[in-house]
Amino acid sequence: MSNENMSTIERLVMNTLSDVDGRRTLDMLDIAPALLAERGGQVSRAAFAMAMNVALFHDLLTRVPSGHAYVADALASGRRIVFDHGALRSIRFPDGPTGDLPGGEDAFTRIFLPLGYEMAAIYPLDRLKMTGRAYRHIDHPDAIPQFFLSELHVDRFDPEFSEAARRVFGTSRDPLDDEAKAVLNRFAAGEAVAFDVALAALPTIVAAFDRQHSPPAFADYQLLLSRSNEAAWIATEGNAFNHATDRVPDVATLAQRLKDEDRPMKERLEISASGRVRQTAFRADSVMRPFAEGDTRQVSGSFFEFISRDIDPETGLIDLAFDTGNATGIFAMTSAQEKAQERTTR
Repeated sequence: MSNENMSTIERLVMNTLSDVDGRRTLDMLDIAPALLAERGGQVSRAAFAMAMNVALFHDLLTRVPSGHAYVADALASGRRIVFDHGALRSIRFPDGPTGDLPGGEDAFTRIFLPLGYEMAAIYPLDRLKMTGRAYRHIDHPDAIPQFFLSELHVDRFDPEFSEAARRVFGTSRDPLDDEAKAVLNRFAAGEAVAFDVALAALPTIVAAFDRQHSPPAFADYQLLLSRSNEAAWIATEGNAFNHATDRVPDVATLAQRLKDEDRPMKERLEISASGRVRQTAFRADSVMRPFAEGDTRQVSGSFFEFISRDIDPETGLIDLAFDTGNATGIFAMTSAQEKAQERTTR
């Protein structure tokens, strides 16, 4: 599609996802008019970042039926989704890369920083042996979705865990090719990028948000699971969107309504220390994933989250912060309730 009357974001998304899926996903989201105003032959970092997020939102809904159903209900009621943030998980070895993939958050800061994101805050997740970091867009901080990027510290576990982690995650490949890296370098230099060049790089950069390592051996998965639900989740899901979040006016009222409808809701609302940020979520949907032995097993997949943000009285602006306690509570949505169930598909 090359309709110059469409916004740059619309053209990028519809050429990447297909006309039908692209239009449908765009219509799900309440995208700021300032972002949709961009047109022409050049792509800004903000437009590219937003198009990337739309594609990632589409990917999450294809994997999370409970989220897809919620979005459909919201649209039927006349409300679009305000895409607040997406979350990622990564692995950090004590030294060096993760296979061919840069270690921990480095695999994504090389994408985020050129696209105009900056680190807004660090959130220690010590109980989970992880560190979370929020990345917020410089140009449109409250309109382009944030990322909550966490990394699991392998060196905080025992040697047996470390050995299993290296067997699983050490097979990671680097999904970014030279062309995608060149586009990111152009954005990092403060340049706009020609539409056709940006479009060619977008699917490759979106593909970075996926599992880059080989399917794990089931014994290694079980060992990781015995120490860390989060490590086991990364073993099957990789760096895929862990969740996407709808920013709503009153999350407490929404949560009660969804519970009354018997949706798979988290029991307790998470409230930040400031009281201004309140979160809850659906429990993760189950997915079937391959293992090294050739079998497919049912494991915990991704989920959909809801958040309300109040105005910070000190700034007069919406409070875009996260909270360590909230994050730790939300992480439990992908905790494995039982061991992966085997489904023979040899």
